[in-house]
Amino acid sequence: MKSSPPTAARASLILCHACHLLVQAKSLPPGCKARCPRCGAKVYLRKPNSLARTWALTLAALILYIPANVLPVMTVVSLGHSEPDTILSGVKELIAANMWPIALLVFFASITVPVLKLISLTYLLLSVRLKSRWRPRDRTVLYRITEAVGRWSMIDIFMISILVALVRLGNIATIEAGPGAIAFASVVVITMFAAMSFDPRLIWDVVDNAEHEVP
Repeated sequence: MKSSPPTAARASLILCHACHLLVQAKSLPPGCKARCPRCGAKVYLRKPNSLARTWALTLAALILYIPANVLPVMTVVSLGHSEPDTILSGVKELIAANMWPIALLVFFASITVPVLKLISLTYLLLSVRLKSRWRPRDRTVLYRITEAVGRWSMIDIFMISILVALVRLGNIATIEAGPGAIAFASVVVITMFAAMSFDPRLIWDVVDNAEHEVP
């Protein structure tokens, strides 16, 4: 039977996330604190309460995603007449103006990416909770992609910020950020924290523990 490669946890090695020093320590249960001898930061075998914190942040993002798409992200006030726009209505307006590339970019970054990120985080959490051993390498890659692309969902907020700064024509036309923009920015920030709080090593812990179970 092919033996599995040694792991840092079994070798009593802990990575310091502040200075990236490998700390030699005794076998510690998950959540037990140790100190990095170089920078003094706390080090852990695994991130403390990783699953609980990630679940809480993911659920909060799911709840905020509803007002982020229902409430207006900006309101255009022209000659005393206000016209609020949600993300979807903004995409429709861009399509009607034959601005297909920008419409596709906004739709992908503001609707597709957040949904896929929430689905990915939920899937990763459930797979660890159910102790799944299915394709751990692919799930690790999925986590890396989820963590990397989440920040690009802020494109709508960047566009609104630029428009608010540029379109200031007094009583002729103004653009105001709506409550949907706040909710959407909160979704992006919270999902970023959720991805950061998830410990992908838990995926491999399930595989490693299964391989070392006594028959």
